[in-house]
Amino acid sequence: MRNFRADYVFPVYADPIKNGIVTVDDNGKILAISDDPSTVTGDIEQLSGIICPGFVNTHCHLELSHMKDKIASGNGLVNFVKEVITMRRTVVANERQVTDAAIAADKLMYDNGIVAVGDISNTDVTAPVKKASKLYYHTFVEAMSFIPERAQAVFDSALQTLESFKPLPVSITPHAPYSVSKELFRLIKKYSDTGKNLISIHNQECEDENKFYRYKLGEFNDLYKFLEIDIDYFKPQARNSVQSIVPLLSNNQEILLVHNTCTNLKDIYFVRRFDKRVNWCFCPNANLYIEKRLPKINLFIDQGFNITLGTDSLASNYGLSILSEMATVQQHFPQISTEQLIKWATINGAEFLGIDKKYGTLLPGRSPGLNLITGLDNLKITAETQVKRLI
Repeated sequence: MRNFRADYVFPVYADPIKNGIVTVDDNGKILAISDDPSTVTGDIEQLSGIICPGFVNTHCHLELSHMKDKIASGNGLVNFVKEVITMRRTVVANERQVTDAAIAADKLMYDNGIVAVGDISNTDVTAPVKKASKLYYHTFVEAMSFIPERAQAVFDSALQTLESFKPLPVSITPHAPYSVSKELFRLIKKYSDTGKNLISIHNQECEDENKFYRYKLGEFNDLYKFLEIDIDYFKPQARNSVQSIVPLLSNNQEILLVHNTCTNLKDIYFVRRFDKRVNWCFCPNANLYIEKRLPKINLFIDQGFNITLGTDSLASNYGLSILSEMATVQQHFPQISTEQLIKWATINGAEFLGIDKKYGTLLPGRSPGLNLITGLDNLKITAETQVKRLI
């Protein structure tokens, strides 16, 4: 048994506790939270900073970890996608290199206080890494094809990949509006309507995504030429991408819309009109890396949606730290408190992944991991703020 005392304890399910004490057993299970040392048995480890639950990273690409520092920043999403595809086609990255990079990235997340991850996979190469990890993983196997005739074959292939990750939690998900045909969306919806199948879809990462859906203009036309895909069949939808694809998603599943860099208030209101279980995920450091811009995060607050945080991949980020994502949000949106960001980084992600009975709060009986956040200034995140895993 261990007792940790800090300037503040953020249990998440209740208000922060000044000079709070967290007691855990030898396996990391929360036994008690108190602000009264006289109720505590044994020695108390006095710490400076905030104690909170372990972080939940709801969006990562572990299998792209070997692309760290390989893709230049700031060239826009379409160029980024082209480079990822080119590297996968031409760069000889053997399975051992991919696996070693994934193992290192998994450790990096562990060291940064992350306890659970929603991870995107296109292949089964990271399955052994996840099965051996100390972290909880839910794998989203992406189904991706904008060619209607290939929908069934691509879906069947995703089903086959899905089997490789079992018995870990795994589901099939559409990649993005610009890379999934309506026929493939329908197959995924039919599958999702019949059982447990969480959805995580990249959404509105750049203005050209909306431009393509509205007018069939912009850089995505160049992407399809690069991929040698004939898109004559596709007609302008006269509305933004998220408005076009939300009706194609299941009512039966939690849905994570990721990035939302160019989502506007009309889009948010449109999504609210549908009976969909939508969550929003922000990966601000990746948005800056790829597009040099951030979502209008303030528009999403108090709209009745669950908000989570992710890191994206080491191909599009300098690290895998949820604290760093929190710092970026607070730097650009100082009205968002550290308490609110911790909620986004813990219980909100746990609720989306369906693991909130164990992770996300410091409720007695749960084993969410313990993080110590130091280097704050009046409870605000600074350049000196760091996270240390306690449990």
